[in-house]
Amino acid sequence: MLEIGWFSAKLFFKGKLLRDPMYFVQQTAIGITGGLILFVLLAQVEIPFYLPIILSSLVTGMMMPFLLKDFKMK
Repeated sequence: MLEIGWFSAKLFFKGKLLRDPMYFVQQTAIGITGGLILFVLLAQVEIPFYLPIILSSLVTGMMMPFLLKDFKMK
């Protein structure tokens, strides 16, 4: 497992892992922004602080597979 991770990291830093790196960055930024906005909005509500963290993380994690469904690797 570590060998696969090491090989993928080497290809990523050489620029040979992703076919369209800007698509990956764009879709990831959309997901992060959506999760951050949700977190800030939930943090304004009078609920315990751990609930906005859990809920925004859950929603962001659920968004990412849909955002990266067309993601291609070399």
